[in-house]
Amino acid sequence: MKRRILVVEDDRTLRQALVFNLEGEGYEARSAVDGEQALAAARDGGLDLILLDLMLPGMSGMEVLRTMRGDGIDTPVVILSAKGAEIDRVVGLQVGADDYVAKPFSRPELLARIETVLRRQRRAEAAEGERHELVTSGRLTIDLGRRQAAFDAAPLRLTTKEFDLLAHLAGNPGRIFTRDQLLARIWGIDYTGDERTVDVHVSWLRSKLRALDGHDYFRTVRGVGYAFAPLAD
Repeated sequence: MKRRILVVEDDRTLRQALVFNLEGEGYEARSAVDGEQALAAARDGGLDLILLDLMLPGMSGMEVLRTMRGDGIDTPVVILSAKGAEIDRVVGLQVGADDYVAKPFSRPELLARIETVLRRQRRAEAAEGERHELVTSGRLTIDLGRRQAAFDAAPLRLTTKEFDLLAHLAGNPGRIFTRDQLLARIWGIDYTGDERTVDVHVSWLRSKLRALDGHDYFRTVRGVGYAFAPLAD
């Protein structure tokens, strides 16, 4: 079955070029010209990946992404944006993007990024079909099968990568993982980002959990990486 990709881009020439190139690579490509159309398509489901421009008429791409993640829609999203500054990339990833490609970009680079994200998604889907157990740590519960985390039975709002990182670390309490190991495990060996991605996601998780009971669930091992530190009984 062809993988289905939604191209969200208001520039007609670029939108048509992206659709043409994706179809030439064997993907099934659809398009949307604004944020409202994009959100409606995401809610309809059936998409394997969304290429999302940020500067859209009406609802911005960032608003679309934030609303999707708030609604529990975890379709992989690759942001395409002329805003290439580090802060823009960080904000995009924080909101829930799976990758961020700055314009202008080359066709081979974009296709490689798309395939990398889809490959990670396929691995996650295969692993999810085999995992149905719960990981518990005090008041924290992680349902691997449903991909849900809760604290005192209250749902935690986590991005896809935050959940994967928490599940992996909490499933191996006390074990130290290097940043490279976490990048390979959570983002895949083909990920083109750097170690700061791990630091940023751990920082977000640390803040979210610390706000609940004041405990720091992530031990930083200077120069090495991180370990999950359960709250002592």
